[in-house]
Amino acid sequence: MEPVLETQSCEAEETFRGAPGNDRASGDLSLHLLVQAFFCPLIPCPAFLFRSRRLPKRQNTGVSIPQSFIQELLSRVDVVDIVGRYVQLKKGGANFMGLCPFHGEKSPSFTVSPSKQFFHCFGCGKNGNAIGFLMEHAGMGFVEAVQELANQCGLQVPQDDISPAERQRQAQQKQKAESLTDLLEKAGESYCKHLRGAPKAIEYLKKRGVSGEVSKRFGLGYAPAGWHGLASVFPEYDSPQLEEAGLVIVSEEDSRRYDRFRDRLMFPIRNVKGECIGFGGRVFGDEKPKYLNSPETPVFHKGRELYGLFEARTALRDMGYALVTEGYMDVVALAQLGFANAVATLGTACTPEHLQKLFRFTEAVVFSFDGDGAGRRAARKALDAALPMATDTRSIKFLFLPSEHDPDTFIREFGTDAFARYVGDATPLSRFLIEAASEGCDLGQTEGRARMASNARPLWSLLPDGALKRQLLSEIAALAQLNSQDLTDIWAQETARTAPIARRAPAAPAHQQAPEWDAPPSNWDNTPDWAEPSAPAQHAYQPQSSGGNWAGRKEFGRPRRPWGKKGEDWNPPQLGPRPTPVSREDQAARLLMCHMEFMEEMTHEDFDALARCNESHAPLFRWLEAQFTESGPRSWALLREQLQGAVCEPLASKLMNGAHAQPEGEVDELRKELRGTLNLILVDHLKREEGKALKEIATDPTAARRYIEFQERRKKLSVIISTTS
Repeated sequence: MEPVLETQSCEAEETFRGAPGNDRASGDLSLHLLVQAFFCPLIPCPAFLFRSRRLPKRQNTGVSIPQSFIQELLSRVDVVDIVGRYVQLKKGGANFMGLCPFHGEKSPSFTVSPSKQFFHCFGCGKNGNAIGFLMEHAGMGFVEAVQELANQCGLQVPQDDISPAERQRQAQQKQKAESLTDLLEKAGESYCKHLRGAPKAIEYLKKRGVSGEVSKRFGLGYAPAGWHGLASVFPEYDSPQLEEAGLVIVSEEDSRRYDRFRDRLMFPIRNVKGECIGFGGRVFGDEKPKYLNSPETPVFHKGRELYGLFEARTALRDMGYALVTEGYMDVVALAQLGFANAVATLGTACTPEHLQKLFRFTEAVVFSFDGDGAGRRAARKALDAALPMATDTRSIKFLFLPSEHDPDTFIREFGTDAFARYVGDATPLSRFLIEAASEGCDLGQTEGRARMASNARPLWSLLPDGALKRQLLSEIAALAQLNSQDLTDIWAQETARTAPIARRAPAAPAHQQAPEWDAPPSNWDNTPDWAEPSAPAQHAYQPQSSGGNWAGRKEFGRPRRPWGKKGEDWNPPQLGPRPTPVSREDQAARLLMCHMEFMEEMTHEDFDALARCNESHAPLFRWLEAQFTESGPRSWALLREQLQGAVCEPLASKLMNGAHAQPEGEVDELRKELRGTLNLILVDHLKREEGKALKEIATDPTAARRYIEFQERRKKLSVIISTTS
């Protein structure tokens, strides 16, 4: 098998940056040697390129793409054309020059060599080939960048670890995605044309201070008020693809078709490649809903996408941080006022997937929320998503504006400098964590400090191990008037006290234990009181014989004594506990690790339920989703390599080495099995959410509505489960 070029090129790039003679004067020579070493295998490679280095985690996807294909791909593309789509280049001798897209500069130090097919910036040191440029500038993963270039050249990326049937399925999905984005692009062009003849929409934009230039940059448009405005754009208005793309709604009662978006200001939603994948529409009056988004489609998942990320990608690097806001107009207005680094979630709470995308472009994120109760609750959800990603090298802050202001109105009243200072003074993640844990606690009282420490435990545990986590432990302990060791001891006791009795029971002697047939029950930490009949039994198996219990049986009025050889007392050995049935979380994890492509069909609701299922499995599910978001589906062999050193590695290894590991059967049957398992997990998740909402009804006006929504959703799922089981 051919070596994986990505791993080699990452090593080379890392070594190149620190190699002897790698200064600005000798940059051309080093670049030439690097190109020769890896894209011309017959030319001897300099020894310094083979030094062992730890590879960047983001770039080393482990996907086995043959080196020969990478060579052919790079020979067909021109790095000048690829870079020229994003950077204005001018001919300067044998090379092309331009302003570096990776750092702010006034005089060009960014060069692109057509002969070496390499780019290099003498200002910031960024360098690489066409693949590396797309990874650095567009935030793509390695596989995504290769696929993007392959599409441009009309090549099919070979993947040795998938079957022909799976390859065909992926090709069909890709073709469908391309056809849907083409429809959405065409609809977006139509909305833009209608904007020019829509005085109401133009007046609204002028009132918000949005210029024509900014409007064009974001592709803003207008959806006419008629019911069939798109019929003039698409002659085949009855095409099922229009419904699948979310542009047309089909009535369930009479099957009549009509436009989803009518009389609304339209905001195209683009992915990191700039393709239109959906829309957001805003009304001009007080109609409800105020904002209407495209539904979930094969190309649009609102829990993974950020509005304005494509437009903001350059500003994120220039300004050094991402500003996450709550609405479309916030993003557009901030871009107009000089803050082009703003993005927005699409009507949902911030998710780990959102943060993963942002951290491809910057190491600093600032969440902007209103200072009212709703803003605080939204910030609290963002905190939960951010904690697992708060490494020592990242900065995550929370900005709370006065309740009467949003970012647009604040800047217009106080100016850009005041807003910039406000951003600089935003609440760091560590402080907000302590504030969230201290909410409702009187730290002047012993009871209040104890409650704060208890509230902080689940939040603190989400942090990855590092200096930040250890320093926070000291701060929490100081507020609780304890030392760090005492606090960790108390937390350990609290964990043991709240664990189910079956988990706390002492283990039987070694000779009495049953063989380890499978992984232990991973969901016992979160077993609900209303456990269904299918839940695993939490008591030991008591063997019964035809003669009853040896120890308590009486015959002829006196206890019967069991005898062994030579009159010795003898008791039969206990058979030990029955092997634990496979939990739902176990089976879901195994199916996803064996068939990661199933994640393409999962909804945000599925991912959210898995990420909150229990303390043991949730990190594994979050890790799998992060890998899928970054690099797409992978085989278990590749996942196993990536798992080395991860927190969830022991659980994943145990699950994939047990008796029930490596699920067998037809792919379609396994896909159905996963869907059924996810539905059961969703039901449990909704039950927990119902309980939370029920407790909050007295203090939260929205809790009753949320309780009803959770209950209705759970009932619908229960019907589906009963009809398919």
